Amino acid sequence: MTTTSNYALRLQRSLLDEVRRIAAEEGTTVNQFINVAVAEKTAALRTEEYFRGRAGRADLAEFDRILAQAGSEPPRRGDEAQGGKGPR
Repeated sequence: MTTTSNYALRLQRSLLDEVRRIAAEEGTTVNQFINVAVAEKTAALRTEEYFRGRAGRADLAEFDRILAQAGSEPPRRGDEAQGGKGPR
């Protein structure tokens, strides 16, 4: 069972009007829209924090050692970069 709580949120009228429009277009409530928006922002910040921590523990010498083991043969048929992006 999900536990919920109430929080009085003050929004600028123009922002609330826009949220109401978007929520109506999406077929959801303002409450659900705000919940999803907060969840997305929280996830983005936690993801950034996670990757910063991972980068801080990186062993660049080990990375270079592993990268040096990469082959030099061109991509096999079907492994080419899509849309002209990437090395040729």
